[in-house]
This record gives sequence, structure tokens and C-alpha cells, in this order.
Amino acid sequence: MPPITDHPLRYAMSNELHARPFPKLAAPSRAVFLALKPARNPAGRDRAADLAHLINLLDRHGVAHPQPEATHYSGQIGKFILKWESHTEFVTYTIFGEGTSEKPFEASTFQMFPEDWLSSAPGTRVTSALIRIERLDGDEGIIAKANDWFVPESLAISRVLEDELIITSDFRIDPAGHLRMAVFARSKTGERRIGRVVQRLCEIETYKSMAMLGLAAARKLAPIMSTIDGQVGHLIADLNNDEIAPDQTLKQLLTISAELENIVAQTAYRFGATGAYETIVNQRVNILREERFLGRQTFGEFMMRRFDPAMRTVESTQARLKSLSDRALRAGDLLRTRVDVERSAQNQSLLTSMDARADQQLRLQQTVEGLSVVAISYYAVSLALYVLGPIEKTFGISKVYIASGVTPIVLILVWLMIRRIHRRMH
Repeated sequence: MPPITDHPLRYAMSNELHARPFPKLAAPSRAVFLALKPARNPAGRDRAADLAHLINLLDRHGVAHPQPEATHYSGQIGKFILKWESHTEFVTYTIFGEGTSEKPFEASTFQMFPEDWLSSAPGTRVTSALIRIERLDGDEGIIAKANDWFVPESLAISRVLEDELIITSDFRIDPAGHLRMAVFARSKTGERRIGRVVQRLCEIETYKSMAMLGLAAARKLAPIMSTIDGQVGHLIADLNNDEIAPDQTLKQLLTISAELENIVAQTAYRFGATGAYETIVNQRVNILREERFLGRQTFGEFMMRRFDPAMRTVESTQARLKSLSDRALRAGDLLRTRVDVERSAQNQSLLTSMDARADQQLRLQQTVEGLSVVAISYYAVSLALYVLGPIEKTFGISKVYIASGVTPIVLILVWLMIRRIHRRMH
């Protein structure tokens, strides 16, 4: 019996689930994170350029290349570990190193990305972050460090994974252009768990930044939609104005509908991606299983206060855009109905006029046919009298009697002939 045939993608899809393992990090350690995306058409970007940019960095350290068309890579570059991932709209680079710098959040590790290499990137920076991982078994000193490292007004800090780690950040960009995040790990916390939490923090920041692109699009659309809303309102108000030609109003509404559909098409991907990124952010925060740290706001509360309103704005803009499009379409349908009714009335009037003309033409035709019978009969009788002229002399019959006898016969014959011609024509 032959072995069962596997689906061509079975192994590829199974391996994809295990292709991006979490890093293993011991405390103390540090990490730098960088996310890049093209400013335009990120989903349709040249993936080969992304891979070539990665290979350029690896060649500077004499490291083996990834597989062709790879979407992820992890390997040693010098004394650091590099992790690279390609996503739908962006690529991410994360560098992990042992130990922490004496000066918190100094960007020396970020210098592993050379300036000329950064300037030649096939994309723009979406976000970058410096992450400091310390080992600390108690809570003492954490608040003092957090207040020193971060802006207190924006500070988010919480215990995660049953108090095995404490995470903190203010989600602000520092003077060097990076976000700062700190992780305090207990002695009992394993390297894989520390790595998972650091990875989650990078994902939260990346997907939050990507989702906020939807807010920028929504704000850009706000004045445009306000203008269109006013135009649609005026046109709908003119529906009952008999002084305005419905054809003209319909043309304007169709122009607005086309503009709205164009806006919907241009923003559908961005707003859809924003919704997906928002879901991922909330999932990543929930996975951390946060607990409050000394009464301070958690990451979840920070997102609820700062991030969620932005996402509601995007949803509101998307709903408003759909509502405007629906209103324009409904108004267009009403106008088309009105135009069709008026055209039907015009067509009915035109048909009535055509019927009257046809009746007049029929009467005129009948009159002409009658006159034609008389005229043809007159000439036919004249011809017949010429033909029958000898009878008058031979038999002594008066021409008057001959004419009176011939005329009815000629009239009947002419009438039958014209009737026959008329039937053949119809």
C-alpha cells in the first residue's frame, strides 16, 4: 500500500509556527530594537531589498547569510545576538547583549547599526527602543530608578507573570531618538521567560506605533469629510426644490460618491491594518498578566487612557466615511428615481403626442386615398369613354348613358385596386 500523500504546504506551514522562537536572556542584559517600513506602499515593498539590507549588515561582521527569501533570521554578530523578522508592512531588528551599561540607556549598543547602513535602509524608522534588563529580587529602588529614567506623568509600571518580573516605560522618545523600557527580573525567573517578556514589549511598541498610523490618516481625512458632509447635506436639501434640475443635482451627487469611494479605497487597507494591530497590542498586554505595582498605572491602563481613544477616533472616522458614502448613494438613488419618474411622464406625453400625430396622418392618408380614387376614376372613365366611343355611333347609345354605366364599375375597380395595394404595404 503506497504511503499517504502530504499536502505540498504541510511541513512549511507547520514549521512556520516554530520559526520565530523567543530569545533566551539572562539578567543583567540589554537589548536594542529597530522597526523599519517604507513611507509608501509598505505591503507591496521589495522584500529582496529588505533581505539585501540584512545581508549587508551581516557581511560587515563576516556572518553567514540567511536562506533566500527568508522571512526571519537569528545569529551571532560579534558578541551580540541579532534577530531579524520580516512582517507584512515592516521589518524588525533586535540586538541582545550581556550586561548593562554603567550609564542607563546609553545608546552604544545601537551603534551596532552603522550610520551609513541606517541611511541606506529601504525604509523609514517606525520606532526604536533601548531595553535595560536588571536582576532585582525586592521592590526597593525601582520607583527611584523609574522616576529618574522616565517621565513620571507618563510612567507605566507593573508586575507581570505572577510577580516574576517588573516592567516599566513611559513610551516617550528620548533625546537620542529612542524609547526606553526597563525590565527587573527576579532571581528565580528563567532566561526564556525574560526573553518572552522582552519580545512582548518590543511587539507592543511596534504594533502600537503601526496602529497610530491610522490616527494620522483619520486626522488628515477629518477636514475633507467635513467639506463633503456639507456638500451632501446641501444636495439632499435640494431634493424637494423643483426649481433645481434633478439631472444637475444627480451629476453632483455622483461626483461626490465617486470621490468618497476613492477615499474608501485608499484608506481601507490602513484602517483595516490599524484594527488588526490594535487587537495584537491588546492581546500582548493581556498575555503579560499585569498586577499593579505600588498603586502606579499599568501598561494596560496606559493603553486605555492614551492608545484606546486614538483607536476609537480611527473607528469613528471609518464609520463616518461609510455613513457619508451610504447617504450619498441613497440620495443618488432617490434622485435617479425622481429623474426616471419625470422621464416616464415626458415619454408618456411624447407617446400621446405621437399617437395624435399618427391619427392625423391616418386621416390624411385616408383623405388622400379617397381623392386618389376619385382622380384615378376620373381619368379611367375618360379613357373608357374613348375606348367605348364607337358603341355610341354603332348602336346609337348616348354617351351620357355609356358614362353612367361605366363610372360605377371604374370606381369599384379603382377602389379595390388601391385597397389591395394598401394591404400589401401593411
